[in-house]
Amino acid sequence: MAATLNPVVDAMLAVRNQQLHIRQWPGALRAVVLVHGLASNCMTWEATACALNAAGHAVVSVDQRGHGRSSKPGSGYGFAEMTADLRELIQQLGLHRPILAGQSWGGNVVLDFAARHPEEVAGVVLVDGGFIDLQSKPGATWETISAQLTPPALAGIPRAAMQARMQQVHANWSAAGVQHQLANFETLADGTIRPWLTLERHMLILRALWEQRVSQLYPQVTAPVLLLAAASDAEDAQRLAQKRAEVAAASALLRNCQVHWFADTDHDIHVQRPQETAALVLQAFTAGFFAA
Repeated sequence: MAATLNPVVDAMLAVRNQQLHIRQWPGALRAVVLVHGLASNCMTWEATACALNAAGHAVVSVDQRGHGRSSKPGSGYGFAEMTADLRELIQQLGLHRPILAGQSWGGNVVLDFAARHPEEVAGVVLVDGGFIDLQSKPGATWETISAQLTPPALAGIPRAAMQARMQQVHANWSAAGVQHQLANFETLADGTIRPWLTLERHMLILRALWEQRVSQLYPQVTAPVLLLAAASDAEDAQRLAQKRAEVAAASALLRNCQVHWFADTDHDIHVQRPQETAALVLQAFTAGFFAA
């Protein structure tokens, strides 16, 4: 029988000369650490976190440096620094070999962690990320990729207008999911928004992602990997074919990998379909894929 949901602790934790914002749910079963994607925030994991905790697992979600309510230093946005932040956070919280789950770029962060510190993780969950290899795209150069992936200018938009836009674009998301996505932005006194992650820091992270070679990391990961991939009906056919090739390459090179595709689902699987996301993680525990 599922355990009662524990009250969440919302806190700031001193980690490597900065403050990281975390949300923590206590639980008796193995901890799951949830890592958001680029320009996102820890609240996007909220519904998934609650479902995992209701099943008895300790859960922690974190705003990575530069994001959300965490500190925003001017440097340290490469994978070595992000991984070091995550490792120190895990050690401070006393989490023994947790499951690391990351979405999008956050998936690439937890993959990097598992490759650097294979003995410190019991499992990895990659949510439409972790297999991102920008240099593998046909004809890609840093100039073309940086131009394509530079975020739009959103500062100054009224919060109400952004909420309406999100509700229109993500009509099948819950109202709570839209609110959690809105937490990607700071709301100013005049009612307008601006991204927590500045453009300069966004581009530093994007450059690190460009330079990362995931194919070199896969053989170093010894923990079992659950890979959840989204296939949206609105996605460009060429891009979807590229994604399927990236997922197949990851599955072939990782030592122990299970893949699950979500049909007609957005990139933010954990926001659109949090209950199914949590259910697949819990199923991995029940089946013995992850150590209980």
